[in-house]
Amino acid sequence: MTECFNCDNCKESLYGRKYIQMDNGPYCIPCYDAHFANTCNECKELIGHDCRELYYEDRHYHEHCFRCFRCDRSLADEPFTCQGQELLCNDCYCSEFSSKCVACDKTVMPGSRKLEYNGQTWHEHCFICSSCQQPIGSQSFIPDKKDYYCVPCYESKFAPRCTRCKKTLTKGGVTYRDEPWHKECFVCTGCKTPLAGQQFTSQDDNPYCVKCFGNLYAKKCSACTKPITGFGGGKYVSFEDRHWHHNCFNCARCNTSLVGKGFIPDNEEILCRDCSSDL
Repeated sequence: MTECFNCDNCKESLYGRKYIQMDNGPYCIPCYDAHFANTCNECKELIGHDCRELYYEDRHYHEHCFRCFRCDRSLADEPFTCQGQELLCNDCYCSEFSSKCVACDKTVMPGSRKLEYNGQTWHEHCFICSSCQQPIGSQSFIPDKKDYYCVPCYESKFAPRCTRCKKTLTKGGVTYRDEPWHKECFVCTGCKTPLAGQQFTSQDDNPYCVKCFGNLYAKKCSACTKPITGFGGGKYVSFEDRHWHHNCFNCARCNTSLVGKGFIPDNEEILCRDCSSDL
């Protein structure tokens, strides 16, 4: 007795016919297509057992329906991108959505090396120094209006040069008499101490620290013999060819301050009126 071999759905015999074996039993081709075949997302028809089926994000397609939405190119064996519900080949996607290089006006392909700055995009090999014309790549650069310079070219072309060493100033620096200086080059003419951030004065256009200026050029107090520089709000009194700090201008006998008061000179000394009347 021959064993039954029938379609699990329509129960018709499968002897001598094509069938597809599923987990729950064999199915004839018409029943398989009716119950298990997916519907093409593009043409809305069933994707039969003998068709090549393509699958993308829960959507099914006939091979001939899986095409670029713009140029109708087959995407079966091509890289593609999904933009919303539209499938696009790389060329169409790049043409419509990718940036264009501001130097050559060609599309910057996804995955290619590029540089973006200030809302603009360049191919890496198109982003070149406006002076030496060499690719800047990942190096530092300096924009100047619509031009871009590598650091060496910019420094050579635009950066100010130190008045002392003549080398370029790339950051910081000090301005003295409308001239640029490196901080480490702006030093006291006398002791060579750096003057950046310090009080200083000048003599014959040369900068000096307070100490050197006082020792070399300042008037000397007739009482304490120290320099009278006037720095820090210091005031002084002058009489004939002699000079005193405010706090040193005192009576030689009683040590009373004579600032703003009458006094009597007595040879090298100065006296208040009371001490003078005792002589």
